[in-house]
Amino acid sequence: MLKSSTQRTSSSRGPSDSELLNSKKDQDFDLIFPEAIGRLSVCHWSPVNVCRTAAQMLAVEPGTRVLDIGSGPGKFCVIGATSTQGHFTGVEQRGKLARIAQDVVKKHRVPRVDIVHGNIQDVNFRDFEAFYLFNPFEENVLPTLRIDYDVELNPKLYTEYTVHVHQQLQRMPMATRVVTYCGDCLEIPDCYACVKTAFTDKLKLWVKKHPSPDYVHAASLADDDRSIPVGAGGQISA
Repeated sequence: MLKSSTQRTSSSRGPSDSELLNSKKDQDFDLIFPEAIGRLSVCHWSPVNVCRTAAQMLAVEPGTRVLDIGSGPGKFCVIGATSTQGHFTGVEQRGKLARIAQDVVKKHRVPRVDIVHGNIQDVNFRDFEAFYLFNPFEENVLPTLRIDYDVELNPKLYTEYTVHVHQQLQRMPMATRVVTYCGDCLEIPDCYACVKTAFTDKLKLWVKKHPSPDYVHAASLADDDRSIPVGAGGQISA
């Protein structure tokens, strides 16, 4: 029997925006991006199931402020905001990718997502309570993974950015949460403990369990000199 025109239209329609955003398959979700950007997903953007799991590890309470370091076209932030009640901010140094992410957020009306075009060294880590890293600096030491020629790549930058993130995380308050996906996790200070893993240990949840050396030193100074201001939660104010 031939299908009616209504049946043909119904069966041949493409997926809706809602279906794409909530898809569990990367090949479907990545359709929200321009084709060239979607093709990069298999190597450069976190898989959908990884994004959802990581977001749920980080956004443990409504309104948890999560920073995605090296957010690309915003895949993790979009999935995080649609699968949790957290607030997700992505920082991305490539203007083209940041604009694509901003367009996706606007077009699909994704709530609680901000995309910032900038360098991680210009971000105030204290504005956040949780962090996500998927090898954000590895491109500097593996040029075969180069996305484009829009930004400078240099092995020295890998070290510089990794050390910067390490130092910033070290200064964060106790119970700060970080999720890493793949990589050698050099950004994670010793004062953090890996408390949970997933996807054959590729995904790791780290929680700050011990005072950092800087904190211990500052606390000892505070005992000796009561004029040093102490911020909320016993942290030494800068």
